[in-house]
Amino acid sequence: MNSYQETLDYLYSQLPMFQRTGPAAYKNNLDNTNLLDELYNHPHRAFKTIHVAGTNGKGSVSHMLASVLQEAGYKTGLYTSPHLKDFRERIKINGQMIPEQQVTEFVSDFRQKNESLRMEPSFFELTVAMAFDYFRKEQVEVAVIEVGLGGRLDSTNIITPEVSVITNISFDHTGLLGDTLEKIAGEKAGIIKPGTPVVVGETSPEYDFVFKRVAAEKQAPLTFADQIYTAGYSMLLPEGKQMLHIRKGEEMAFDNLKVELLGIYQRMNVPTVLQTIAVLQGNGWLITREQIYNGLSHVIKNTGLMGRWQIIGHNPMVVCDTGHNPAGIKLVVEQIKNTPWKQLHIVMGMVNDKDQDEVLSLLPPNATYYFTRARIPRATLPEELLAKASRFGLHGKCYQTVPEALAEARANSGIQDLIFVGGSTFVVAEIL
Repeated sequence: MNSYQETLDYLYSQLPMFQRTGPAAYKNNLDNTNLLDELYNHPHRAFKTIHVAGTNGKGSVSHMLASVLQEAGYKTGLYTSPHLKDFRERIKINGQMIPEQQVTEFVSDFRQKNESLRMEPSFFELTVAMAFDYFRKEQVEVAVIEVGLGGRLDSTNIITPEVSVITNISFDHTGLLGDTLEKIAGEKAGIIKPGTPVVVGETSPEYDFVFKRVAAEKQAPLTFADQIYTAGYSMLLPEGKQMLHIRKGEEMAFDNLKVELLGIYQRMNVPTVLQTIAVLQGNGWLITREQIYNGLSHVIKNTGLMGRWQIIGHNPMVVCDTGHNPAGIKLVVEQIKNTPWKQLHIVMGMVNDKDQDEVLSLLPPNATYYFTRARIPRATLPEELLAKASRFGLHGKCYQTVPEALAEARANSGIQDLIFVGGSTFVVAEIL
C-alpha cells in the first residue's frame, strides 16, 4: 500500500484540483459523482445530513452547526473545503480529522477499482466520495456538508438533507456561476430538495424571489433567518470570545450568547445557525438551549475551525482572515475600522480568478501594503497586484513569499500597530 505522502501526491498532482488550477478543474455535471456514489453503494444514504451553501459564511455556519450537534450528543460528521494546513481538515467526526490510514486505504481501493473503469474524477469529486464512505463506516448520526462551489452541480448535491441552508449571495466565481446575483442565486438554489425545509440567512430584494420561486416549485418550507432573529450588537470579551444579544422580533431570544468565532460578520451567521437549529428542533431533533450556548461558545475547541478573524500575534496584533471576495473583504475592512491601532500594515495576496479591482477598491489607503503570493499556480504575481493596487491609491512593496512579507510587516511595526493578513485562503494557510 502507498504511504500517506504518496497518496497526497496522487490527489494533488494526478487529479484536476480547483484550488490549484481554477475553472479547468470544475465539472459542469454530476456524472462522476453519481458513478462514484454507485461504486461505493450510496454511502450518503446511511446517515442524516444538513447541506450548507452560500457565497460567504458557509464555513462558519457549518462549523457552528456541527459544534451544537456535538454538544447535543449526536455523532457528527463535518465535510468542508478548502483545507488550510492539512488535507484531513476537510473530513472530521466530532472534531477529529480522518486518520491518514483511512485516506490512504480509500484512495488505494479506488485506484484498484478504477483500473477497469477508467474514471477521471476531479480532486473534489473523489474527496466527497471519501467523506461519505468514511462517515458511513464510522456510523455518524448526522453530517454537516458544506458545498464546495455553487450548489446545483456541486458534488455534494446528491444528498437529501434534513434542512438546506443558504447563507447569502454575492459576487464570486462569476465565470462559472453567472454574472448577476439572480443567476448565482439560481445555482445556489439548486440544493433545495422537494419537501425539505430551506433556511436562507440574509434577505435581499435582488435574489429573494429566486428562492421563493424554487421553494414553491419544490414545496419546500422556506424561512429567512434575518427576518426572525437579529443580533443587535456584539462585545469583545477578555477571554477572546464575542458576546451577542439575539432578539426574535421584539423579544430577547438569546442574551449573553458567547461565540468563539470572532469577526463582526458572525452577527449574520449566528441567526442563520439559530434558525436552522429551530427547524431541526421542530422536526424532533433533541437540542436544548444550554447545548446551543455551549456549542457556540466552543466552536473552535469542538471543530478546530481556523482563519476567521483569527488573532495569531500580539504587540503588534496580527490577525488573519480567509475573506477573499468583495462581500467578504467589505466586512473585514469594517472589522479593521472597529479595531484600535496606531499604524495599519496589510499583507495581501490574491488569486487571479477573483474580482481584484472590486476588492482593491474597498481596501483602506491609509495602510502600508506588503503584496505577496501563495504557492499555487492561480496566485497573482505580487508585481501585478501592486500595479493594480496603485490605481486605487494603495502603496507598498512586493515580496515573493508570504512568510517574507509577514516578517517584513512585523519588522516595520510598533507594538500598538495592527498587521492584517488576507486576500486569499491560501495566503492565510501559509502563515497558520
